Amino acid sequence: MTTKRWLLKAEPDSRIVKGKDVKASKPFGQLFSVDDFESVRVSPWEGVRNYEARNLMKEMSVGDQALFYHSNCKNPGVAAFAEVAKEAYPDYTAWDSSHPYYDAKTDKDAPKWFMVDLKFTSRTSNFVSLALLKWITSMSDPLPESIAYIGKEGLDALKTMDLVARGRLSVQRVTEEAWNAITLLAEKGGWTDDDLKPPPKAKKPAEKKTKAKPRTPAKSKAKRTRKVDSDDEGEESEEVMPTPKKRRAPSPNIGE
Repeated sequence: MTTKRWLLKAEPDSRIVKGKDVKASKPFGQLFSVDDFESVRVSPWEGVRNYEARNLMKEMSVGDQALFYHSNCKNPGVAAFAEVAKEAYPDYTAWDSSHPYYDAKTDKDAPKWFMVDLKFTSRTSNFVSLALLKWITSMSDPLPESIAYIGKEGLDALKTMDLVARGRLSVQRVTEEAWNAITLLAEKGGWTDDDLKPPPKAKKPAEKKTKAKPRTPAKSKAKRTRKVDSDDEGEESEEVMPTPKKRRAPSPNIGE
């Protein structure tokens, strides 16, 4: 039987669901770190409540290889390698009313949700972060010398990974070519944190400030004047006053 390869996400930090700390519930399930995984060695993958992810787990076989991925945290990425230790079986936490992922619409006689058991195999020598994968997949061949060892085949495989193209699904298929590329990255490293920093944004040229034109004061209405003769030399101005309107005499009252 051909060995299949998968990526399964786990959240390393505590999170409250329905008022309950998921990490505090036993077994660990989807919410535990690589330290927890290495400590328990084998863990059921309970709590999956997505139909597509559930169906993918039902395709898994004992011995299939898996990437253990830290998700929903400050620095997400592949932290360890694992393998399937037990094929899909009913997820009993779904009908446990005390569990954060309790589902009242399923029961023991008609289970709707399933889980597999995963076995820890090893940590990655170099943490393969999502930032690294996005940095690599933003490039074209030839790659920088520090990561050229994955080759064009590895680059093309990483670009088509669901992790890069789709992102959010908690269980994903991984092709053999993508698996090999991530294995090489985990073993050899070669990049630096500075490589993964986004390039600084180019500063916009400062806009030249144009001086505002001085406002022309509004013209005041000059008093209208007329020239009048004067006994003195020259002429003097006489202010023209409005001519009062003549009031009409009141009409005599008829009949008085």
